[in-house]
Amino acid sequence: MSAAKSPIPSNKDSIYVAAMPLRASKGPPQMLMSLAFSLNLRDLQHYMVIIKPYSSAPQTQVHVFDFQPQIPENASVALSALSGKRVPGVIMLRKLSKLPERKCWLVGITKVDGIDRAKIFNERWDTALKIGEHDCRDYTNGLVEHLTGEKRVLERLRGTNVN
Repeated sequence: MSAAKSPIPSNKDSIYVAAMPLRASKGPPQMLMSLAFSLNLRDLQHYMVIIKPYSSAPQTQVHVFDFQPQIPENASVALSALSGKRVPGVIMLRKLSKLPERKCWLVGITKVDGIDRAKIFNERWDTALKIGEHDCRDYTNGLVEHLTGEKRVLERLRGTNVN
């Protein structure tokens, strides 16, 4: 089911969750990710929240919010993160011209300005990242709950082939 085809009530910001494989730069970080994937240590997906603001303009940009290591290309950061240590994280905000075509799900709407609400959430988010305890999954679940009221959205999406 494509997220882009779902009907949206007017005057509401649409909230989506998207998933993509974790990527690392060539060399040691990439080898570490491959090893972790081979050993089936984690569900190696990166999750993010996308807000599509209500607009009558057909080409409205979407806003992507995600939480990741501050320096994901650094081998020692990748090793520390994969071994369960806390690493400095950063909340990223970027704009896309359209929603991703794959692994992107409409999860709800917000009755207030989603971008402003996300910024408020981000001000309170602890940016010390720890895989499995405080990572992109927790960020996605928390931000979606803050925007729509739905708790643990990723658990619901597991049934829609998120893995």
